[in-house]
Amino acid sequence: MTIQWFPGHMTKARRQIEEKLPLIDAVIELLDARAPLASRNPMIDEILRGKPRLVVMNKAELGDQQKTEQWQHYFQTQGLPTLPIDSISGFRVKEILPRLRDLLQDKIDAQVRKGMQPRAIRALIVGIPNVGKSTLINKLAQRHVAATGDRPGITKSQQWIRIAGELELLDTPGILWPKFEDVKVGLRLAALGSIKEEILSVEDIGYEVLKFLQSEYPQSLPERYGLQVATDADVEVDGDDEQDEDERLRMRTLALMEEIGRKRGCLAGGGQIDYMKTALVVLRDLRAGKLGGVTLEVPPV
Repeated sequence: MTIQWFPGHMTKARRQIEEKLPLIDAVIELLDARAPLASRNPMIDEILRGKPRLVVMNKAELGDQQKTEQWQHYFQTQGLPTLPIDSISGFRVKEILPRLRDLLQDKIDAQVRKGMQPRAIRALIVGIPNVGKSTLINKLAQRHVAATGDRPGITKSQQWIRIAGELELLDTPGILWPKFEDVKVGLRLAALGSIKEEILSVEDIGYEVLKFLQSEYPQSLPERYGLQVATDADVEVDGDDEQDEDERLRMRTLALMEEIGRKRGCLAGGGQIDYMKTALVVLRDLRAGKLGGVTLEVPPV
């Protein structure tokens, strides 16, 4: 299955970024700490053409701290300085400017040797939709200069924002790639709200999230919803061992959706479970951090 997703303004945004690169000293590549690889545009290296780059993993306080540390180590072994932050609470946001200075220290020193007064750093901030670029800019500027929202596609055009005389940020619209060859990437981004829910079935997204949580964060669901979770002993299936396990997981997940739906009153006519409403409950709780610190992927081995 291939997921097609490339609104026209994203093509324009890529072209505008490439046109502005000669003016840029460094790049802030903003990722979602809960899915750093899925939220990383695979075309970004090609687009940025070797510009000095700081990888900033946003929403770190909503993620799994241990996995965030693993991802930080992974990117740094790729030669990319990395900083986990949270743009809403301000966690470690103040470290961004010093990190950019470190990246550009040789250039700054060269300007000083020539008797020049180092000018403000010009940084480009890039990331996929709804990763928190505008919220981060507002936090850095300590005032409202960029529109924010909990849905993708808020920023539609580029704008320069001057921050305390030391930093000039070029904000850009979120850029996604033309299609997701790996359906898991699309599901993870949809689960976190980085692509519109209309692109995929909400029920499918919720189902995949519940399936993942059972495996990786088994206590998150009982603690949030007060569930009596089905065990393998409750599920009888026929087939070989691998098929048995897949079927048990499928049946446990469906049982979870039903129980959550009843607990949260997500009912349709005749007292039947409304699976779309149930999935939306789970997705909103995931995005708000109400299921605990959850990270949807681990670094490649």
